[in-house]
Amino acid sequence: VLQSSNSLKASYEDWLLTYGLSISPFHIRWQTAVFNRQFYNWGRWKPRFLYLWYHVGMVFGIVAMFVSVILLGKTLMQTLTQMLTEAPKAQNDRMLQVVVSILSSGLYLRVVPGVNLPVSQLTYFFSAILISGVIHEVGHGVAAIREQVRFNGFGIFIFIVYPGAFVDLFTTHLQLISPVQQLRIFCAGVWHNFVLGVASFIVLLLLPAILFPFYYTGVGALVTEVAEDSPANGPRGLFVGDLVTNLQDCPVYSVEDWNSCLEDISEKSQVGYCLSAATLQQLSFPARVYRRLDGTVECCSNNSLTDICFSYSNNLDSHLYACLPARKVIEASKVCRTNMDCQKDSVPSFCVTPSLENQTRLIRVKHPPHIDMLYVGHPMHLQYTVSLSSFVPRQNFLSIDLPVMIETFCKYLISLSGALAVINAVPCFALDGQWILNSFLEATLSSLIVEKQSRELVGFLILLAGSALLAANVALGLWMVTAR
Repeated sequence: VLQSSNSLKASYEDWLLTYGLSISPFHIRWQTAVFNRQFYNWGRWKPRFLYLWYHVGMVFGIVAMFVSVILLGKTLMQTLTQMLTEAPKAQNDRMLQVVVSILSSGLYLRVVPGVNLPVSQLTYFFSAILISGVIHEVGHGVAAIREQVRFNGFGIFIFIVYPGAFVDLFTTHLQLISPVQQLRIFCAGVWHNFVLGVASFIVLLLLPAILFPFYYTGVGALVTEVAEDSPANGPRGLFVGDLVTNLQDCPVYSVEDWNSCLEDISEKSQVGYCLSAATLQQLSFPARVYRRLDGTVECCSNNSLTDICFSYSNNLDSHLYACLPARKVIEASKVCRTNMDCQKDSVPSFCVTPSLENQTRLIRVKHPPHIDMLYVGHPMHLQYTVSLSSFVPRQNFLSIDLPVMIETFCKYLISLSGALAVINAVPCFALDGQWILNSFLEATLSSLIVEKQSRELVGFLILLAGSALLAANVALGLWMVTAR
């Protein structure tokens, strides 16, 4: 509208030029020369070290170019197999957690906000994208200055909602330097992203030691949030600040233990509880036994919130059922699988097991000094609706959320910076892989294929295949996300 106005067009364009802005539909870009001095200082710092640093980066970038094709090929095969078999695979089994394509320096991700990315994670998501992009472009800029290529400026853009960064280099200088020098510049971006991912991984591993003066670990899983619709909500449920120490007979020392215990509970059959014959007779009361639609047995017909149907066996009958108050059965009871686990002295005891629907479990959650929480439902529902941390503050004024925030941010940096390194190395039009491939062919094939046009044709065919491979991954990935 402003550009179509005769009276405002000139002043509007002058304003954009003054502030280094460029605005178009779904895209805004800001470029500045304010940081040029800092980039030149970085590019001239310890020349020998920078030469070795970017030479290693060049080797990494070339290897990453070949590896990225293999990874994308395997990812494509996995996606096609999943589509044909209609059997969704676990998220951890996918070759790439995030499939990224870059078009006109804009970032698209297989992680779609609002579809399979929680809204609460958007801050981490976009911050990690921006930082990964800035570190990527800093690599290009510093490497270019080290190779005596003129640096014009640095900028940041937003395409739709995705942020990114770019550097403006003098193209003529780039064309005059040798192919090996070009490789050091073009590979610097993916090299910096790889280093950022490794650094974030090291911080994640060393986080307990880094935060040791303020937080201690290895004593349980600290509850940081309980969703409103969580079955753990309620007067006898879990509260923020509670420290979970056990799930059934599975000890919990960290969030990893919490997850592994829940996974173990969901995979194995329901455990039972030792109950003496006298106590069983005292607690049980007559109830009608009937079968549910899934074939399991129910014997509590009063819709009680405290009673559960238990099954047990004696020497005469292996299919006996009793409706018992769950808390009285579980408290001070030994966990068992069979009656043999309950033999103690001369007191006859039975292993009574909750008779629940398939995939449903009765789970005893210990969070002293509070009374144990008894949870009935699918274990994964408990996992998804309760957020925990392995870090317990040493002082009350310390935030229980800070370690979780650092952990989450490091994980996003590892995933997104790693994905940016892999995808940018793909030999594809408009990605760093295009220039890495062209320079690599010039450096290796100039003596074998003398004609420059022939080398360019080889490069074009490889780029065409790489672009098709990446486009197929992105298209099928987006289809999988939106269709399912």
